[in-house]
Amino acid sequence: MQAKKGDTVRVHYTGKLTSGEQFDSSAGRAPLEFEVGAGMMIKGFDDAVVGMAIGDKKTINIPAHEGYGERSEEMVIDFPRSNFPDDMAPEVGMQLVMNNSAGQQFPVTIVEVGEELVKLDANHFLAGKELVFDIEMVEIDAKGLIIVP
Repeated sequence: MQAKKGDTVRVHYTGKLTSGEQFDSSAGRAPLEFEVGAGMMIKGFDDAVVGMAIGDKKTINIPAHEGYGERSEEMVIDFPRSNFPDDMAPEVGMQLVMNNSAGQQFPVTIVEVGEELVKLDANHFLAGKELVFDIEMVEIDAKGLIIVP
C-alpha cells in the first residue's frame, strides 16, 4: 500500500540545510503524523510522501518556494524602541511574539538594536533556504485502515 492524498501517515524525518546543518528531527520522539494533502505540511514534504510504502526511506531536496517561501524584506520592520516595556532590554537574536491588526500572533526575531529603533524580522527562520529531508514511512492510515509492518 502506498500513501496517497487523504491518508494519515506517520513518518520519521531529519531536516537539514544543504550545508548539512540539522534543524529538526523526530529521532527519539514519536513519528510525525499528518494528513497527506491537507496543507498541514510544507508543500515539498507533503508531495514527497505520496507513493511511499511502509518501510520506504528517501532523501529529498525542497527548494525555498516549496518550503517556507522566499525571504521578504517587507517582513523586516523597524519598531520603536520606546514601545518595548521599560524592564525589557531588546537583544539581537531574541525571539518575540507580536499581534497584527486582526489580533493574530506571529513570531519575530530581533536582528538589529538601535538607539531609537529595533529591527524585527517576521520571516520564518527557514525562509529562502533549500531544505533536505531524510524521510522514513512508518505507518499509513487509509481512512481508518491502519497498515503497519
